[in-house]
Amino acid sequence: MIVVTGATGNVGRVLVESLTGAGHAVTAVSRGVSSPPPSLPGVAPMVADLADAASLAPALKGADALFLLVSGAGAHVDGEAVLRAAADAGVSRIVLQSSQAAGTRPEAVSHAPLAALEETVRSSGLEWTVLRPAGFTTNSFAWIPSIRAQRTVFSPFGDVALPAVDPLDIAEAAAAALTDAGHAGRTYVLTGPAATSPRQRAEILGAALGEPLEFVELDRARAREQMLRQMPEPVADGTLDILGQPLPDELRVSPDVEKVLGRPATSFASWASRSVDAFR
Repeated sequence: MIVVTGATGNVGRVLVESLTGAGHAVTAVSRGVSSPPPSLPGVAPMVADLADAASLAPALKGADALFLLVSGAGAHVDGEAVLRAAADAGVSRIVLQSSQAAGTRPEAVSHAPLAALEETVRSSGLEWTVLRPAGFTTNSFAWIPSIRAQRTVFSPFGDVALPAVDPLDIAEAAAAALTDAGHAGRTYVLTGPAATSPRQRAEILGAALGEPLEFVELDRARAREQMLRQMPEPVADGTLDILGQPLPDELRVSPDVEKVLGRPATSFASWASRSVDAFR
């Protein structure tokens, strides 16, 4: 049995569907504060909060593997307590969804907790795999209100191109790592197949919609003001640092999606075509 935390998110929901589709029994864990976990044959939904490791214990009972996804930067999670609960329950394999920035900016306030959690996972004594995804293609869903209302995209750093990754690719990489021992002891950086800028993504979404979108570039202060409505200050500042002043490794396209899945990473255009109805 495989336990998936963060089962209601962009990655977790797809991961649960992928695992059950392959015949695996899954316990889908959420905090119970948003939509319920996927209701599928072979899925046992459970509520637990990773900030309280004891609440996770019932979900871990009888599990062989654990997909660990912490919300935000993970500062609220006691990684040692969570890993101890997993080991006590007999879990032998753990796959951690971290962040590319945990490797590129491990000392930044916004990503230091994830970097520390990575080290806790590696020293847990369990069979482990760490996934470090870049920014998600689904971050473009933040543009839905302005695209629907004004056919306009508002974004900072309009011409800074980064290789955003499709959460579907992350979920499929996680499924491979959870079910195949050949990924043990590996850290994978997951990106898209090419870097695209916000301005280019707006053009791609416009093409998918069949009509052009206007692009309006925000200054950092305005973008920060909007981000602070949905995320803590350190996370907003850390995100803006990456978007506006990416490091060389954050600009680079990684081969790891293709290495793990045996196919190219999904392009932003392919994601946009699949997701276009959300913007109509």
